[in-house]
Amino acid sequence: MNQDIGTSARRDKAPSHRQLRVGEELRHALSRILARGELRDPALADLNLTVTEVRVSPDLRSATAFVVPLGGGGLEAAVVALNHAGGFFRSRLAQEVALRHAPRIAFAPDRSFDEARRIDEILERPRVRRDLAGRAGSDGAGSDEARPDEAGPNQAGDGHGA
Repeated sequence: MNQDIGTSARRDKAPSHRQLRVGEELRHALSRILARGELRDPALADLNLTVTEVRVSPDLRSATAFVVPLGGGGLEAAVVALNHAGGFFRSRLAQEVALRHAPRIAFAPDRSFDEARRIDEILERPRVRRDLAGRAGSDGAGSDEARPDEAGPNQAGDGHGA
């Protein structure tokens, strides 16, 4: 019984090995399809896209492909055009990937690079850099001396430290 609970909890949180494997195979197939330039939609004719990730549903019947344009810009229009051509991609995937059912494919903008850039900007702030440098200096110092940046919220900056 515990095994059933663990299995269902895992499905809720992380994709299975099979989902990851199928997602990666779909990503490669989509990349090949896009590279061949078979699309007739003028909005997609000269667009260079990278498929960064494909997430597959647990039943493998639907998938979301995350894309980013190589030259930057035009991402929203590209996603709309790609979703409009969803039937074309599904039929090509059926030919390229050996699955019982070709998944319905939806395209979404990959915002992970924007998020990484935002995190980098936060880490470059002077106060954050100072805090990180202070923590790096205390890792392994082995000192029993109290540090002002490690004081509790009511003790910060009161000048009564050790």
